[in-house]
Amino acid sequence: MDAIDRAIINSLQGDLPVCERPYLEAAQRIGIGEDELLARLSSLLERKVLTRIGPLYQIERMGGAFTLAALSAPADTYEQVAEKVNALPEVAHNYAREHALNMWFVVATETPEQIEQVIARIERETGCEVFNFPKSREYFVELKLKVAP
Repeated sequence: MDAIDRAIINSLQGDLPVCERPYLEAAQRIGIGEDELLARLSSLLERKVLTRIGPLYQIERMGGAFTLAALSAPADTYEQVAEKVNALPEVAHNYAREHALNMWFVVATETPEQIEQVIARIERETGCEVFNFPKSREYFVELKLKVAP
C-alpha cells in the first residue's frame, strides 16, 4: 500500500461527501483524479485490504429495522447453517463466537415486521432456534482506524 492508498483510506473513513459526485469531490480533496480514486478503491477491495466502501444508514429513520440475533449451531453442521443464514440478503455481520449461542448476526429489513419473518425463515431452513436481541439503546461508536504513513 502506498501513500495515496493510505490517504484514501484515512480520508474516506467517515467523511465521504454527500453530493452528486462524492468520489470526484473526495478525489479532489486527496489530490488525485476521480478515475484514479475509483481504480484504487477497486484494487483495495479486490486485494481484500478493504471489505466495504459506502455509507452507514440509520435504517429506522427510513422505516426499516435492525436487530442482533444469535443461534446455537451444532459443530458438525456449523458451516452449512452459516451458509443458509448468510444466503439471506437481510443478514450481515455473521460472526462465530465461543458460547452456547455460537453464531451471531445482524438482520436488516425494510420494515420492522420483516424481522420476525426473516428469523422464522432462518429457524425453518436451519432447524436452529434464533434468539432476537433488538436494540434497546443506541451508542455512537465511530471507530476509525488511521493507516500510518
